[in-house]
Amino acid sequence: AYNGLANDRGTLAMARTGEAESATAQFFINVVNNGFLNRASAQDGVGYAVFGRVNEGMDVVDEIRFVRTGAQDIPVEPVIIKSIRQVDAK
Repeated sequence: AYNGLANDRGTLAMARTGEAESATAQFFINVVNNGFLNRASAQDGVGYAVFGRVNEGMDVVDEIRFVRTGAQDIPVEPVIIKSIRQVDAK
């Protein structure tokens, strides 16, 4: 969360518990600008670390956004990412 990147629409950030340094394996895609998750605005003074951006396929992310969910916002039908790749920053 100390890298200066913002939780803007289309960015990937690490998910974590209420503990500041607990992000290990889960991530989320910001589907709207979430300034309150940025370190400067976060209630805990830490925020959520952005580490990537969706370059193509935000329309697919928007479709996933509206998938029907059940308990704890878990999708009723599995959502599977079939392909993801790292590209060099421009």
